[in-house]
Amino acid sequence: MVSRVRVWLNRTYAENVFFMDQLRRNPSDRAVEIHATHGDADSPVLAAADTAELEPEGLSPAGYVEYALAQCRRRGIDVFVPRLHQSAIVAHRAEFEAIGTALLAPPPEAVAVFQDKVVAYEAVQAVGVPVPPWFRVRDADELLAAVEELEAGGHRACFKPASGAGGVGFRMITRSPFSLTHLSGFPTPYVQLDLVLDALRRSEEPVDWLVMPRLEQPEVSVDCLTGPDNRVRLAIGRVKNGRRRGFTLQDQWLEPARLVVEGFGLHYLSNVQFRMFGDTPVLMDVNTRPAGGLHQLSLCGVNVPWLAVQLALGEDPGTVTPPFLGQDYTVVAGPRPLRPVSIPQQRPEPETPLLPAVPAPAQPGSVQTGAALPL
Repeated sequence: MVSRVRVWLNRTYAENVFFMDQLRRNPSDRAVEIHATHGDADSPVLAAADTAELEPEGLSPAGYVEYALAQCRRRGIDVFVPRLHQSAIVAHRAEFEAIGTALLAPPPEAVAVFQDKVVAYEAVQAVGVPVPPWFRVRDADELLAAVEELEAGGHRACFKPASGAGGVGFRMITRSPFSLTHLSGFPTPYVQLDLVLDALRRSEEPVDWLVMPRLEQPEVSVDCLTGPDNRVRLAIGRVKNGRRRGFTLQDQWLEPARLVVEGFGLHYLSNVQFRMFGDTPVLMDVNTRPAGGLHQLSLCGVNVPWLAVQLALGEDPGTVTPPFLGQDYTVVAGPRPLRPVSIPQQRPEPETPLLPAVPAPAQPGSVQTGAALPL
């Protein structure tokens, strides 16, 4: 009898409820039990898991590694998909392997390259992947010089943190003075240059921003599954153009993504994002973790989360070609359950839990997560 697989996702994105759904609906018909931890008791991933706990707050990266090792021992984790403190965790891969846990994450050298966007841009340029013009700025004078140089070339400037994920901190620069027109309609990512410069000059701490031209659509996110031998098993591009989304296998997107993931050893699941700079696709960002929209590849007839778990367990699926490319689609919100009032029902544990079970809201509820629907 084939044993069940125990998978842990730590402090992951709400969209990964779909990642969890796909693991359970795997084509191997293998039993999968999912453990989830989070800092938010109302995260839908906790409700979607078979067992769940709140993570302790305030742990250093080293302290979190010890916590993670204890979780894997106590829960019998076969495959750990780390998001929080990924770089610290992968540096201790041998310790996780010693207790029977495979890390579904790249090696530490690969993670380190892509933690800093400037380091990443310099590295990928060296292997022939196009990148947009960029400037690293830490104060008001450097920001102004970067914006003026970009505007002189006919570009609109934007900035984002040199390290970060999920579009947090992304802003587009405008020279239009602040007025009531900026208070009508929905908030936008535009910020007035004079306000940003004033804030920087008043700040007691420097910033670390990447300033670059605004890149145009389409945005293509290439989801890659790569083995520990650095060979890509699967690569599919998800195309975003406004509300409309679709899929691509065109070489202009997949080949530079392969250069990145194979050249830098981005094992297991990674995501390489491109946009257009003029007529040229250029690298926008690289994620060393599963993308939130990875589950959308199910529209192409592939279950990528399960393929990744198989690969992590040493069950190499070989090169995988999607049987078809799904039709164009859009993403809409839908309800997902939250934990009920009482302590969540979980399978019996052989030991006393180290942490309390997840507390729950006073009434059952729901949260909105995105699902793909055809156009």
